[in-house]
Amino acid sequence: MKVSIVCVGKIKEKFYKDAMEEYLKRLSRYCKMEVLEVADEKTPEGASSSEEEQIKRREGERLLAKLKEDAYVITLEITGSKVDSLAFSDMIKQIGINGKSHIQFVIGGSLGLHEIVSARADKKLSFSDMTFPHQLMRVILCEQIYRGYRILNGEPYHK
Repeated sequence: MKVSIVCVGKIKEKFYKDAMEEYLKRLSRYCKMEVLEVADEKTPEGASSSEEEQIKRREGERLLAKLKEDAYVITLEITGSKVDSLAFSDMIKQIGINGKSHIQFVIGGSLGLHEIVSARADKKLSFSDMTFPHQLMRVILCEQIYRGYRILNGEPYHK
């Protein structure tokens, strides 16, 4: 299985980079993992809602350009469905059983995802009603993917 995280912006903090590198290393024994970053837009202080919409659209178009036609696309959105770790693991398994060999998880920028990206999703997931920094969300997502593969392989980790 190939798993991609398609996201807006670059990770700047070393501790996030270190965590990502660790999980990418751990995941390498289970799947082909990659992180695809697109440029983020600067949001001016006091931006109007129409300016924010334009920023989300520009970022959204960049994200869409990275999404593969044959991939199963999962967007991370606050309004998405919530699953526990066992269900998340089973979801990964079911996607493969249903003939998809590539999962692309999409994380928006600081303003969220534009509706053009949301509309492309095969599934919309929410990890919480809380808002997380999108850089931290990458780490959380990698940890859950790793946990999911450990569960699928009957390996201890998820308790």
